[in-house]
Order: sequence, then C-alpha cells, then structure tokens
Amino acid sequence: MSHFFAYLARMKFIQRWGLMRNVRQENIQEHSLQAAMIAHNLALVRNKWFGGNVDPLRVLILAVYHEASEVITGDLPTPIKYFNPEIKKAYKEIEKVANYRLLSMLPEELKEDYESILMPGEEDKEHWQIVKAADKICAYLKCIEELKAGNREFEKAKNAIYKDLVNLNRPEVEYFMEKFLPSFYLTLDELN
Repeated sequence: MSHFFAYLARMKFIQRWGLMRNVRQENIQEHSLQAAMIAHNLALVRNKWFGGNVDPLRVLILAVYHEASEVITGDLPTPIKYFNPEIKKAYKEIEKVANYRLLSMLPEELKEDYESILMPGEEDKEHWQIVKAADKICAYLKCIEELKAGNREFEKAKNAIYKDLVNLNRPEVEYFMEKFLPSFYLTLDELN
C-alpha cells in the first residue's frame, strides 16, 4: 500500500497567504495548477520568441509538484521563509526531508521517476527558474484578485512582487505581463 497520492490529495487543505487577511482563500493544490499552466506558457514563449531550449512538459510537471512537500511541512509564509539566510537554508533542508518522506511512500519501482520531479537536479536549473517565475506571477495575480475585491492588505505585496518580477529580467515574464496580465484587471462582463 502506498500513501503517496493520499498525502498529495491533502494539498487542498494547505492554505496559502496565512499571515494575511484573504477575501478568498487559496490552497496549494489550486495554486499548483495555476503555476503549472503559467510555467508551461512561459516555457513555450521562451522557446518560440527568445531563443530558449527548455522542455515545456518538463517545466509543467515540475510546476505541478513544486509545492508537494508542503503536505508535510505546511506553507511557511514568505516573510518568515526568507527572513534571513539561516532560516532560508534550514527551510530548504526541511523541504528536502519532506520530499524524501514523500518518496519513501512510493513503490520502489517508481521512486527514481518521482525523485527527479520532487528533487530536480542541476540539469533542471533553467526549468526550475521558469517554475519560480510562474510562482511569482501567481503571487502577483493573487494580489490583483484581492485588491479588486477591496482588500488593501495586498497593496504592499503587489508592489514588492512587481519589482521582483521586473528584476527577474526574463523576456518570457515580460511577455506574459504585457500580453496576459491586463485581462486579470477586468470583470467577467469586460472579458466577454
């Protein structure tokens, strides 16, 4: 018997943005889907217009599982996770231990396949950078959603995340921000 997918099914119970008042709660399962869709798009755009040579499907699968360890660790809010280098390093180690625990739940024949997904190596550096960019875009979109609903709690985060996105200096991110982001400010009637 393997508990791997039963644990992953618990992603829907792990709430994001725990330190902030939310008009609408967001869990890591729904976040992972949005991040995967955006990461896949970023990879396609990178390859098509900006000389990239990344595997969009590899980026997609890494994004699907990028929060998996949080079914064991919970979601540690960003201000805490990156408060100082020691905490950041310790949290990376905790994530690693959690991913090994998830791997231990798999049948032996599947462990190697999932290890490359849950613990991507140096060969996935460019793929992982795209996933992290998509993750940052998702955070920005959450800020837009909350501000549209009248929740000013996300104003400072929106400004900080926007600066982070610009500082990534990634043309595929700039493309997404120009082509897709403005629609997120519209109502459903305006989208139609």
